[in-house]
Amino acid sequence: MTLRILCAFVVTLFLAGCNQDAAKSVVPPPVALNSDAMGVFCGMNLMEHPGPKGQILTAGRIDPFWFTSVRDTVAFTLMPEQPRDIRAIYVSDMARAASWDNPGATNWIDARKAFFVIESRKKGGMGAAEAVPFGNREAADAFAAANGGRVTTFTDIPGDYVLGSDAPGDQSEQDHPNVRLN
Repeated sequence: MTLRILCAFVVTLFLAGCNQDAAKSVVPPPVALNSDAMGVFCGMNLMEHPGPKGQILTAGRIDPFWFTSVRDTVAFTLMPEQPRDIRAIYVSDMARAASWDNPGATNWIDARKAFFVIESRKKGGMGAAEAVPFGNREAADAFAAANGGRVTTFTDIPGDYVLGSDAPGDQSEQDHPNVRLN
């Protein structure tokens, strides 16, 4: 009888551990853009700036890190001093945006699944070059045809494009490490 109770206890502990691991792997949903959203780097209200926005959800914070531009969102993931417990990265899907001035409060897309137009004539929320995200390749291609630039994916955005110079150069893979999501 004691062996059965011990086995049942061990199985219960094992299953509880599996449930905790499963909960950690669940990607949290995006938060709707609201008037309380302040940019991490500039401290300014996101709703006061045109263009696409970004948010990063981490395991160590209840609220998202907000960004007035997608370029800043990508830069955050490359900076070694920023949190590494990233659970989700969302960017405005400009294919579903009402306009450049109104990128939308709920049309978020997982940044790792988006297509980005870089090097276009459009400037981001803080007047700098932007990485304009789209939920589908066709919309990204159409934007690039109308506004210049080229289409890329999240992991292929050059580090120097988001961290400084507006003129991207050749980047090795080590310059743009894959973001590890918890």
